[in-house]
Amino acid sequence: MTHDPELLSAVFKAYDIRGVVPDQLDDSMCRAVGAAFVDVLRDEGAVGGMVVGYDMRPTSPGLAAAFAAGAASRGVDVTVIGLASTDELYFASGLLGVPGAMFTASHNPAQYNGIKLCRAGAAPVGQDTGLSAIRGRVESADADADADGARATAPGRITQRDLLTEYASYLRGLVDVSTGRPLTVVVDAGNGMAGLTVPAVLSDPTLTVVPMYFELDGTFPNHEANPIEPANLVDLQREVVARGADVGLAFDGDADRCFVVDERGEVVTPSTLTALIATRELAREPGASVVHNLITSRAVPEVVTECGGTPVRTRVGHSFIKQVMAETGAVFGGEHSGHFYFRDFWGADSGLLAALHTLAALGEATTPLSQLLRPFDRYAVSGEINSTVTDPAGVTAQVRQAFAGRPGVAIDELDGLTVGGDTWWFNLRPSNTEPLLRLNVEASGPAELAGLRDEVLSLVRSDPASHQKGASS
Repeated sequence: MTHDPELLSAVFKAYDIRGVVPDQLDDSMCRAVGAAFVDVLRDEGAVGGMVVGYDMRPTSPGLAAAFAAGAASRGVDVTVIGLASTDELYFASGLLGVPGAMFTASHNPAQYNGIKLCRAGAAPVGQDTGLSAIRGRVESADADADADGARATAPGRITQRDLLTEYASYLRGLVDVSTGRPLTVVVDAGNGMAGLTVPAVLSDPTLTVVPMYFELDGTFPNHEANPIEPANLVDLQREVVARGADVGLAFDGDADRCFVVDERGEVVTPSTLTALIATRELAREPGASVVHNLITSRAVPEVVTECGGTPVRTRVGHSFIKQVMAETGAVFGGEHSGHFYFRDFWGADSGLLAALHTLAALGEATTPLSQLLRPFDRYAVSGEINSTVTDPAGVTAQVRQAFAGRPGVAIDELDGLTVGGDTWWFNLRPSNTEPLLRLNVEASGPAELAGLRDEVLSLVRSDPASHQKGASS
């Protein structure tokens, strides 16, 4: 059967497939995507099996089963690892040397689901690296037939395999927390997959884990599993202070992102965490490259350089980070959204591996986390501020014109518009899917930050139809 092109445009995003179930994403489409993914890989000579995992959303097992059936119909053996975090699926792809599909809508509300695809070794699949070709197959009759016009005569086998123990052992083999001082760690799983993976990975005698919302529940009864929004960290902050804990960890729904709260209940910016992990990786491999996206703090490239490493700046988005990591052989990469990438983890992102690095660094220190991180917390930051505008390109051009030609101001357009001076910078980027402009500002202190932020927002929101969509840190 064919699928509505307008519907496919709605669910095929820049980096994954995502939509409301069953109105936009259903068993039929997932089966077609499974078959189409195999077809595209086969055209590339790059398919020898498939691994499939899924999160705790009520719709995930059924959609994953449909995808597995579609892939198997093309003669490919499929290994289903069942309930898993996204980074556990990446682990499975790396361990087994096969492409993978993870069923999750990450931090989106319960009515959503989606598919994150990767090639063997957890290599990313994005709009320009396979998703467009898969969509083309799904849109046509090719999703129902093989290249010769007939179904595969020998369907592949679908088998089950639990990899949680092996995944946990692999992560603990990369970062050892057993030699550090005892720590009390509050973990907010947000009713997401960290409720399954954290007990397996953080099972060390030096760690006292205080669980919050570990019950797997894809209806998210306590709060959204989206730690980039400050409101979703309030419970964790309160519990860390009440318990006198050393640190708090928060994960998103599929547990590939990690946010950290210090012993005072203050949120640690992902840029600060990127700088901390970079120092650890560069101590292990002096002179290595570290990738960071362009909205991370200036502190990140400064720290990397001070540690003898080479900072590499890239666009925002996991496909860009992973591509540049592969090209440069970088040991580590970090994004201000809370994604952290590790060469020793097939270049993929892992929230729990970032958490292990944080706990190991804190366990080795004699100071509380806030003091340990003070050398990396150098600037005032705005967090991401979103504005709805009718003409993102036109508004961006107006902002560019307002700052162009000012003394000491540098402008680049690697990803949106970045404008910088000696002690400040801001980046203005359009959303891939909505009429939004996303603003990030950094400055030497709160006063300079506030002035710059307000000046840029006054330009952005001079459009009568514009308004604030929301802000996050």
